[in-house]
Amino acid sequence: MKQILLFPPLAALLLAITVPLAFSSTAATPSTNAAAAASPFHFDPTTQYPTPSLLRDGLLPFLSSKWNHAQPIALLEQAVEDHNAEYVATAANPVDAISYRRCIALPLDDRFDPPMGVFSHGHVDTGDKMSLPRNFWDSITKSKAEVPWLFEVSRVDGVTSPRVTLPHDEHHHPSAANLSRAVGGALDFRCPDNYAFLPKWMFSALGLRPRDVVDVRLVTKTPPGSAVRLRPHTSAFVNIGNHQAVLETELKHYSALTLGSTIPFDYRGERYYFDVVDLRSAPRGERVPMAKVQDCDIAAEFVRAKDQLKPKKKKKKGGNKRDGQE
Repeated sequence: MKQILLFPPLAALLLAITVPLAFSSTAATPSTNAAAAASPFHFDPTTQYPTPSLLRDGLLPFLSSKWNHAQPIALLEQAVEDHNAEYVATAANPVDAISYRRCIALPLDDRFDPPMGVFSHGHVDTGDKMSLPRNFWDSITKSKAEVPWLFEVSRVDGVTSPRVTLPHDEHHHPSAANLSRAVGGALDFRCPDNYAFLPKWMFSALGLRPRDVVDVRLVTKTPPGSAVRLRPHTSAFVNIGNHQAVLETELKHYSALTLGSTIPFDYRGERYYFDVVDLRSAPRGERVPMAKVQDCDIAAEFVRAKDQLKPKKKKKKGGNKRDGQE
């Protein structure tokens, strides 16, 4: 008597789930395929919406949606991993191999706030510290880099997604529209490989969106700063009686500054923003794009607050011609 083999219930369920997923994964939209073909490093955030719901969608549509959400992230992670593996394999020496990574950028949040008693506690958003992968700690120890340990985050032409255009009322410096790199310190080295968690002001400065791809490298030749000029966004900060002392205290949470960026300070429950409008290095006082401020004797001063600047008058048509005739 012939035996009839039947699928076990679990195998039948898995088959019923994987077949629709296989069809749905091949039915990507033309725009998604075109973007992926253009650059494997470009992530389309619209692939993450709408958020799947088991109660609303049912089991199979829910699993299919979760698969479609995870697939572009997995492809992005694989592209970054392949790039880093190739770099490590072709690096000139072991230190270079661990001093650079291409990373997927995500913003820091309160989950990264160090415990009370640690210097950076409460300053995740009001400092320049980043959460980086373990290899950067190894690069510090092997290269014997001196403190402060600084890391340059840069946009990459053809790799980083197009710059996010911020509205005029956002807290950012106008010159940041062309800013392609920024420098900061390390909060910790427990970030997953191929990822970097950056402060939100750095996202704004570089025009990044979550899961944009950037290059991160250990830098050891950033010059010490001698002077910095900051423009407060509001005159309310300048009206604080001890605002110079507050400035000196809050600047301690920045290992370095980037010219053209906008940095935040907190004071008594209020957040204040400052444009870095001038940055000088020691000892010659040359204007530089980046400078260390930690362990430096740096002179900080304010310029006229942003809300006190008079709006520029638009020139009338033909005005230049009349001026020339006069």
